[in-house]
Formats: sequence, C-alpha cells, structure tokens
Amino acid sequence: MLACDFFTVDTVFQRRLYVLFFIELQSRRVHLAGVTANPDGGWVAQQARNLFLARDDPSSPWRFLIHDRDAKYSASFDEVFRSEGVEIVRTPIRAPRANAYAERFVGTLRRECLDWLLIVNRRQLEHVLRTYIGHYNNHRPHQALGLAAPVPRAVVANHDPPRSRFERRDLLGGLLHEYALAA
Repeated sequence: MLACDFFTVDTVFQRRLYVLFFIELQSRRVHLAGVTANPDGGWVAQQARNLFLARDDPSSPWRFLIHDRDAKYSASFDEVFRSEGVEIVRTPIRAPRANAYAERFVGTLRRECLDWLLIVNRRQLEHVLRTYIGHYNNHRPHQALGLAAPVPRAVVANHDPPRSRFERRDLLGGLLHEYALAA
C-alpha cells in the first residue's frame, strides 16, 4: 500500500511552497515527489510517472494508493496508477485520520526538522527534505518496525573484536545526528 499527500512550507519571504510525497505503509519508506509553488494536475501526474521510473524494487507491486479528494489529484494522476495496476482509494471528506500514516509523517517532519529551520527558497527546502528523508529512511528507528530503519543497512561480516567507538555525523548544521560504528 502507498499513501500520498501534500503539505505546505512558508518561506522567510512569505512564499508558500507545496511538497508532494509518497509513503509506503508496510515499510514506512518515504519518497519525495517534488516541491513547487503552483501545483496543478499536470505537474502532479508527472510526479506520479517519475515515482514509477525511479522505483528501486518493481518486483513487489503496490496494490493500493490512498489520497484525499484534493482537486490537485486529477484524473491523469489516478490514471498513471491505474495503468500500473494500482487501485485508488480516496479518503472520506474531512477525515484526516483516514490517511494517518501520511499525516503522521508530516507531523514528524515538522517537529524534528522544519520547525527548527528558516527556509529561504525552494532549492534550500529541497535540500533539507532530501537530507531529512534520507535520514528518515536509512537511520531513524521506527517503533512499528522493531526500532529498525525502513531501508535496512547491509550487514558487513566483520570478524574483528567489537569496538565501542562510534562515529558521529551531523546533518543540517547539527539538527540531525547519525551514529555508525567506526571502521
């Protein structure tokens, strides 16, 4: 299953940017579709096509797509998914809990990242989102996944004695911290 949603970010210069993202419900993996100041049906449909082109594992098909009844989700957007065999599920009117996974991700993104930064323009926002989503998918633990990340890291067979020294990597000016076993 797949869910998608929009959220908005206001820049320092009072410009509103719209962010489209998709989240896989089983793995909690997030895909950033795009950022724009003027989302319309054609742009949203193109982002759907790009999602299928950039897909890592096409062997496990998505069966359902959950989205709200926003006018930005045009018939051409839905047709992109129908052509791939995905059934569209529209949430009821005024029911934000129907798309709870997407709403929860937006809340997490705002609390952990966007509320701490001043966004100047679209380019900076895209950089921040790519960095945070990379952290979210590859390093951030999720309770529903047994405190594992959505994209499991490759386990390297190491026969050396275990070390207690970890390397710290700061992202976004120290807002995010990732730790890895020092080599």
